[in-house]
Amino acid sequence: MSAFRSPFERLRAKFDESNDRCGECGAVCDEGGWRVTAAGSRVRYQFVCPTCHAVEIKELRLE
Repeated sequence: MSAFRSPFERLRAKFDESNDRCGECGAVCDEGGWRVTAAGSRVRYQFVCPTCHAVEIKELRLE
């Protein structure tokens, strides 16, 4: 059985593994930190760079 409870948590873990560099300032962000929220048919993943506070958002729409 998977260590993660839901498909959303597995996708967040993939984001944490793959996005280790801020697209704005280039800082390496070791701690991960994608937050996931869901409302209705939308699932939003948000990352805030701890160095420059740039925000990256990825959104999925479920049908």
